[in-house]
Amino acid sequence: MIGNPLYPTYQTFLALGIAALIALVLMPLWIRILKFEGIGQQVRADGPKRHLVKQGTPTMGGVVILISVVLTCVLMARFSVELLLVVGATVATGLLGLIDDVTSVTHGRSLGLTPHAKMIGLTLICVVFCLVAVNLCGVTPAVRFPGGFTIDLSGIKTVFQIGDRAYYIPWLYLIFTWLVIAGFSNAVNLTDGLDGLAGGTSMIAMLIMAAIAFMRSDPGLAIFGAACAGACLGFLWFNCYPASIFMGDTGSLALGTAFASMGLITNTEVVSLIIGGLFIIEALSVMIQVVSFKLTGKRVFLMAPIHHHFEKLGWAETKVVIRFWIVAAAFGALGFALFFQLG
Repeated sequence: MIGNPLYPTYQTFLALGIAALIALVLMPLWIRILKFEGIGQQVRADGPKRHLVKQGTPTMGGVVILISVVLTCVLMARFSVELLLVVGATVATGLLGLIDDVTSVTHGRSLGLTPHAKMIGLTLICVVFCLVAVNLCGVTPAVRFPGGFTIDLSGIKTVFQIGDRAYYIPWLYLIFTWLVIAGFSNAVNLTDGLDGLAGGTSMIAMLIMAAIAFMRSDPGLAIFGAACAGACLGFLWFNCYPASIFMGDTGSLALGTAFASMGLITNTEVVSLIIGGLFIIEALSVMIQVVSFKLTGKRVFLMAPIHHHFEKLGWAETKVVIRFWIVAAAFGALGFALFFQLG
């Protein structure tokens, strides 16, 4: 372990710096490899015309993000069941995204795995996460709101015996876990549409989650959150406009799961919904657009997700990204303030 665990604040900030440094060192090599292999992004045919110049830009930068996070945790943290679970879920979702990216590149289109196949993979990850969190990590199957109000989701459950120990499946909480993890994974994936957008907003959200883990006296999870933020920081050096590489589904799905799993493992699910408010807005804009068009034949936004709507209004890409960073920071500050109101 690098550093002195007696100084958790130092450890957390050091983890951020190490993850950023690893990403900064590895990313140029990864970009060269991807260019040599001719692995590039497939741009949406119906997207903004100005994005056509991005066709062929190296993708799958999420591979380096994941490597940076895992290496930093190995170097900096003492692994607990909770940390292993969060890292495992993040890496598993990243591998699912990697398959999606490889499929997209192989078939030369902007879509990879079918939504059905992707959802099956996410569901398996969610089920394993929930069962381990509740039975081995002591996570309470309940939803806590600021102000002390709590909804117990352990009422409907199935108990089974393995050896001398009883385990149980809290069905309502399992469904809730699936909604949070699958929801945020897809929401961050939808946010990843402009240079620096998903990377910057994910960095902000993971910094707040690292602070929450630190306040809850969980240095391992704090280091994980800081490592995710640091990896995003290093990635942004190459992903800022005009991007030299995109994170791909490998990065966006993994970061969504990392964020959601930290909210679940710390029992701050409602607070995490506020911290990740920008991701939710992005996902809701797509849902509203689809429902409106199917019911009325009219579109609410010029284009969805909503960041493309502002592009269609004439905003420069960098203007959209920076203003969305500001909105993400505002949501993060509000969520962190409400964290102290949890009962």
